[in-house]
Amino acid sequence: MYSAICPLIVAASVAAAVPGAEERFPNLASSSALPQGAGFAATFKADAGLAQHPAVIFADDFEDPSLGARWDERSSDAGRALSLVPAGDAACGRQCLKVEARLGENQGGGLTRWFEPADPVFIRFYVRFDPTCDYIHHFVTLRANQGLRGGERWSGFGGAGVRPAGDERFSTALEPWGNWGRWPAPGRWNFYSYWHEMEVSRDGKYWGNSFQVEPQDNIPKDRWICAEFMLKHNTPGRADGEQAFWIDGRLLGHWRGINWRKTEGLKANALTLESYVTDRWTKNPTNIVYFDNLVIARQYVGPAGRE
Repeated sequence: MYSAICPLIVAASVAAAVPGAEERFPNLASSSALPQGAGFAATFKADAGLAQHPAVIFADDFEDPSLGARWDERSSDAGRALSLVPAGDAACGRQCLKVEARLGENQGGGLTRWFEPADPVFIRFYVRFDPTCDYIHHFVTLRANQGLRGGERWSGFGGAGVRPAGDERFSTALEPWGNWGRWPAPGRWNFYSYWHEMEVSRDGKYWGNSFQVEPQDNIPKDRWICAEFMLKHNTPGRADGEQAFWIDGRLLGHWRGINWRKTEGLKANALTLESYVTDRWTKNPTNIVYFDNLVIARQYVGPAGRE
């Protein structure tokens, strides 16, 4: 089985600084009109029944005993790294997805789902970092592919260190970033984005550009966090695309003026939910991350109901 994760491994080996997008794209969260706080998920306890809401494109609360049954692809290490375990929180139902990366055995793993595009598109998930979890390499990534069938569905995968042409792929990932070890693991939230107008890195290659929020607290461990992000496609030929993210219902980052693509047919249509580590960023023998309540939707989702 093809791994959706392997083509990106090279990105962790680069020593060059990741270009920041702050000067070109100021964070507009403080004046944004985007919603915050409760969304439509507030009326669904632990997301039970939420999949039937008309705004939902895809949802997995991981209550199904068949792990990954609703997804299209599992990473090659999924059999050793992925399992279902008790969730231990009222917002997360009975069980959740556990990703256990063991150095020397596997690098973690994840699940990928292709879906019919929407504009804008919202991705919401719950995550909990184990108390001993170290820095993460790749996390939750939204990709644009040329289509949903055949080779076109893979055009957005791979390409680490290479600038997209604008008609075959773009991507953005909501990830914890440790700022080269300056922040305690797992770090702070940021977008890691590839598109055809991205900035070059100091080594002459094109590693994902970082959209950071400062000031920002370090990501806490050992508690459930509701994370959500949004992408709005640009009109081809115009820089009117956007992206934004929320943590526990609070809007932390919102950026406009992004020229994601050159062609109308290129749309975000694949999501990879994963925790992937390498021994470049951690020497911990075991790194565990838990996920739950993943939703792909056409509107702001917000935190799950608790009662």
